[in-house]
Amino acid sequence: MITVERKDSFHLKVSRVLQEETSHRLDLFLFVPGELGLNEHVISEDAFYYSAIHVKRTYYSDKHHLPLVLSRLASRGRLSSEQYRLSLSLYAYQYVVALERATQTLLDTARRVQQAERHAEPERSEPQAEEGNAGESDGELPGRIVAAGLEERLEELSELAQGILRRLRRNQPSEESLHKYYANIDNYLSWFTEQRLLALVAHLPRGRDYRTIRERLLEIGQAEAAHREQAEYNASRVVRDPTRMSNKMRLLRRLIEYPVTLKQQNQELGGAEQKAVKGLATGVVMIFVSWGLLQARDTVGNVTALFVLAMAVLYAMREVFKDDLRNTLWRWLRKGRPKWRRQYVDATSNKLVGRQLEWFDYKRFGKLDEEIKRVRKRNVAQREEVVLHYRSSSRLSPTRFLSGYEKTRETISIDLSLLTRLMDKGSHHVYRLKDGQVSRESVEKRHLLNLVIREEVANAEPILQRWKIVMSRSRIVDVVKVHQEGGKLAGAAEEQTESSAP
Repeated sequence: MITVERKDSFHLKVSRVLQEETSHRLDLFLFVPGELGLNEHVISEDAFYYSAIHVKRTYYSDKHHLPLVLSRLASRGRLSSEQYRLSLSLYAYQYVVALERATQTLLDTARRVQQAERHAEPERSEPQAEEGNAGESDGELPGRIVAAGLEERLEELSELAQGILRRLRRNQPSEESLHKYYANIDNYLSWFTEQRLLALVAHLPRGRDYRTIRERLLEIGQAEAAHREQAEYNASRVVRDPTRMSNKMRLLRRLIEYPVTLKQQNQELGGAEQKAVKGLATGVVMIFVSWGLLQARDTVGNVTALFVLAMAVLYAMREVFKDDLRNTLWRWLRKGRPKWRRQYVDATSNKLVGRQLEWFDYKRFGKLDEEIKRVRKRNVAQREEVVLHYRSSSRLSPTRFLSGYEKTRETISIDLSLLTRLMDKGSHHVYRLKDGQVSRESVEKRHLLNLVIREEVANAEPILQRWKIVMSRSRIVDVVKVHQEGGKLAGAAEEQTESSAP
């Protein structure tokens, strides 16, 4: 299953879980509006790849209690201390990822509720003498239903978070070598949980409907702060300084992720071939230049001004055609071939566990596959779109994975801040007529990007998705999935896991 979500103001996060199959192929097609003027001369393929695309892979387990069970076995001496660190780090990391995703979804919902309430306030403030009390109750009913649904989801989130933390703290190791790992993880998870819940409180709509859940979230945040103070995880000077506290927690986050994140070794392909092409182009051009010089010598005779002029023309032609010939040969040789190789190494054993080949280039819509064109559903107004294509083909060796794990979680972060430089600055005003009065509202210009994803896995139909990305110069406004198909296993019935957006 592939998910696309907004990581922060300008970053998209594409996540997927790689199953036990050893080979996978992923294609990302980003359709950028032509009015931005993007092309390979504005942002080159190499510049966009190195600046905007970041890939990370971690171990993953769908048996969410397995890491905690392994850590308890290690704390009782049945497994090594290294296994304790790995298992507890994986348990903590999967909790952090799940809490980030859940709270981000709730934050987006809360913002939409706030916007709806702000738009509804002027209408509720107007006199409704003719409708009486019935109009008021009809208008408040949908808002109360949404409020109840959001409150129920917040309550469920708080219960799950508390339950996961209780299971973690149920069995604290007594050995000093193990307790330091536990203390770091418990310290970070407590602080991170408090921060995410307080962020929800800060963005909850105002009103009596959310008073109970707001108090509940504040109670949990205060309990986590008291837990860290009682355990003496942080010095008082660190607690008083938000900057130092944030920096310390960022370091703890890196310590948690390190054991479960596969190390990467990147290599740009074609270095030797590029040198060979350069030498071949130079040699071919020099053959014709030398032949031209001999012909000029036989024609002119002695070294004269005419011979010098002919020699200068030949050398000028050499400089022109050498670069053109080299570029043409290089494009022909590298066409359709991968540009980069990424090797994944286990952080503990330093064993090679997999390889990945990667492509990135600009595409024309006419050169795309028919199924990509069909999913994109492009109309006449979008013919000038520029297509950015990223492809990865990976082959993993599960037998070399960390013991007990057969899956990895891949996260591809796409930085769209490079595109914001091409967008217009500022905003403009829109005038509206309502009840005989003219109001002026300030709006910012937004652009619609489309992201089409195709994942191919052995023994299954390709998964095709299309996501709409609404973006302004200041931030990514919204990310919505509008189409999904495929993913049916060969010979098995398809299970619908998520409905497509209209």
